[in-house]
Amino acid sequence: STSSLRSSIYDYLEENGRTYHAFNSGKYMLPNDTREQDRLDLQHHSFRIMLDGKLNLAPVNNPQRVLDLATGTGIWAVEFAQEHPSASVTGTDLSPIQPDFVPANCQFEIHDAEEEWTFSKPFDYIHARAIVTCFNNNRGIVQKIFENLAPGGYFELQDPCLPMRCDDRTLEGTPLNDWNENLVEAMSRIGRNLKDGQNWGQYMREAGFVDVVEHRICVPVNPWARGKKNKLLGAISQQNLLEGVESMSKAAFTRVLGWSPERLDELLVGVRANLQDKHVHAYGIVYFAYGRKPGHVGE
Repeated sequence: STSSLRSSIYDYLEENGRTYHAFNSGKYMLPNDTREQDRLDLQHHSFRIMLDGKLNLAPVNNPQRVLDLATGTGIWAVEFAQEHPSASVTGTDLSPIQPDFVPANCQFEIHDAEEEWTFSKPFDYIHARAIVTCFNNNRGIVQKIFENLAPGGYFELQDPCLPMRCDDRTLEGTPLNDWNENLVEAMSRIGRNLKDGQNWGQYMREAGFVDVVEHRICVPVNPWARGKKNKLLGAISQQNLLEGVESMSKAAFTRVLGWSPERLDELLVGVRANLQDKHVHAYGIVYFAYGRKPGHVGE
């Protein structure tokens, strides 16, 4: 029944002091508890700063039906709905962690994007953000997105890329570098290729998207880089990662790599020290790609 389904999706899995989604349990390796929700909302503000206050780059014009894939806390969907009161905005996720009080034109659904899509009508704009660890087949997700867009509709991806990078070798031999390499390995064992993040533009062109635009922003892991905006992004990134390194690796390292929680905690002590060391000049690439489905709106 609907009521039993509704009840079961709130029966979160508890593991190593964190909680994880119950619907299709085990598909997504990051927790969904209050600590993680706060981190996701902080990350949202970082994206706003990267885009000079905007929510998106795609030149969407008066969209009527909008889908936010892997919406998380729903903060992007809520704010997009507020900025576009004539649009109907739907956010989907594996976890029901979105707020109850939202704009009248915003709604949330529990849905696994890797399963069949059964939306009644196509969308004018589909948005996905911070999905680097989400899917086994990014190319397949792009195809589903293309099929569920109306002619003239846009898809936009905004995604941090892993592993982190460094141009002056200050990352070499550090716990932070070990963490990066082990996370990539753990995710690869369950079919998540973290190095595939910057291929979405290619997959979009293959699926039939036109006018595909790709954009990259380098974000330092702490305020080591010069420039006011870089220092602000670095400060937020540092705070995000001081919490996020555990979120990203707790399940992956213990379930997949077989590490004990104690071994991971020991590594994370060094990782957090590196994140607070301005002599470690690591940074992450944040990748943006958007494209349009051929045709004209209303066809």
